[in-house]
Amino acid sequence: MSDTGARAAAQERVPPRRGRPRDAGRDRALLEATLAVLAESGYGGLTTGAVAARAGVSTATLYRRWSSKEELVIAAATTRAEDLVQQPDTGSLEGDLRALLRDKAASLTGESGRLMRALIGEAAHNDALAEALATSFLVPVRRRVEEAVARATARGDIPPVDDPEMLGDLVVGPMLSHFLITPRPPEAVDGQTARTDADRLLPFVLRALGVGGR
Repeated sequence: MSDTGARAAAQERVPPRRGRPRDAGRDRALLEATLAVLAESGYGGLTTGAVAARAGVSTATLYRRWSSKEELVIAAATTRAEDLVQQPDTGSLEGDLRALLRDKAASLTGESGRLMRALIGEAAHNDALAEALATSFLVPVRRRVEEAVARATARGDIPPVDDPEMLGDLVVGPMLSHFLITPRPPEAVDGQTARTDADRLLPFVLRALGVGGR
């Protein structure tokens, strides 16, 4: 058989592609609808029907993308993964940590905070959700702290830190306590208040590293 004939025979054996390409716009609409329903009703009150209705699509469209409520919520949480890894190098450990704390405060008083508040109780007994929350909200902070500490060590500002990941948890823990657990009316925390509260925490984080902060 000639090369042309072989190629023709091979093409005949390949099944034709069916269906339309997945619509990224519908994906975004469904994930945004998921976040909105979560904020209103919590994880227990969220249904795929409510999400589909909010997004203006059928439940069949939703299930072609995610096979369960849990998968849908995990995907929505991933869209809120904080981009805290690519931080600017301010030239000092104090400046790097101040920027991180302010970013985290802004995040916890915004959409990310509302999402965590809706999911944190369910995550206590749902390993998949707990992993999604950790990946989206905790790991980026730990990584950013590790990078800031590594730069400070390279400059000779501080000695090497044995467990920088634990230092990341020292940053996250007080932020969660202050912004998520402590009850306060929504209007009590605006952008300026969040930055001020983040700056109040900075000296304590610096002292954990043996650095005197202002």
